[in-house]
Amino acid sequence: MEEQKENRPQAARPPGKLQCRVSDQETNGKNTASNPNDFSDPVYKEIAMTNGYINRMTRDELRSTLAEFKLDTRGVKDVLKKRLKNYYKKQKLMQKEPVNGDSYYDYICVVDFEATCEEGNPPEFIHEIIEFPVVLLNTHTLEIEDTFQQYVKPEINPKLSEFCVGLTGITQDIVDKADTFPQVLQNVVDWMRQRELGTKYSYCMLTDGSWDMSKFLNIQCRVSRIKHPSFAKKWINIRKSYGNFYKVPRNQTKLMIMLEKLGMSYDGRPHSGLDDSKNIARIAIRMLQDGCQLRVNEKMHAGQLMTVSSSTPLEGAPAPQMPRYRN
Repeated sequence: MEEQKENRPQAARPPGKLQCRVSDQETNGKNTASNPNDFSDPVYKEIAMTNGYINRMTRDELRSTLAEFKLDTRGVKDVLKKRLKNYYKKQKLMQKEPVNGDSYYDYICVVDFEATCEEGNPPEFIHEIIEFPVVLLNTHTLEIEDTFQQYVKPEINPKLSEFCVGLTGITQDIVDKADTFPQVLQNVVDWMRQRELGTKYSYCMLTDGSWDMSKFLNIQCRVSRIKHPSFAKKWINIRKSYGNFYKVPRNQTKLMIMLEKLGMSYDGRPHSGLDDSKNIARIAIRMLQDGCQLRVNEKMHAGQLMTVSSSTPLEGAPAPQMPRYRN
């Protein structure tokens, strides 16, 4: 093994702590005057060569190097490679142009609804939201700062199926005592306002897939005869973000698989809206730590689900307001 390391070209040395510092000669030279987006800059060649070295590292070498930088060593090999590449890239680019920490969302609100359902999911069945959770993720501390959870009384199918009770753990007694959706939505809006989201702090919504906002919330707003809330018209679909960032196919972006690939296990009860939301937030935290800039990638427009381009300027959600009733 020692002989193999000695035969590697000097340009492909592993990223060490000394390589992550910029010498006085570099800072006083012509490099700092170059455009930070100019990919002809020598720093990008150095990053590319280091990426090539990282691609040839074994899993043990990756874990050892990550540990040296006090980074998380959990996850499959592809995740470890991405983590190390992004760490090194971030260090090199920060030396060229310090990152403006004010340019990103202050908070991410993770939502994972639970809705009425029947076994076999018949196409004519109307799903109604029966649990509305929100997990507030602070992007500066990378910690879950607060949570909201309320159950909802369904109106069209007030009696839950045995399948729904078994899947979600939500009993008939719980929903019978709950408020209807408009009141719960008002409580969500009040909770978000109390935390000054959209006024003092920028934020965006995040879901595990497209259905929470484009289907469940959309259907529920029609059932409750209210307009789609403006703060929930754009969101981060973490499945898309995860697939694009770690370069994995769509069938590897389900919640349990994402956790497993990142070296984590599910914490709580599956299909509890609040527990699902907390686990989705854990994935988001890991992705942010690995250098992913989670950003809005989906939206509702004229009642249709649309993709938001990654080149769209980053913009937070508006201050939450209770939507008007439909005519």
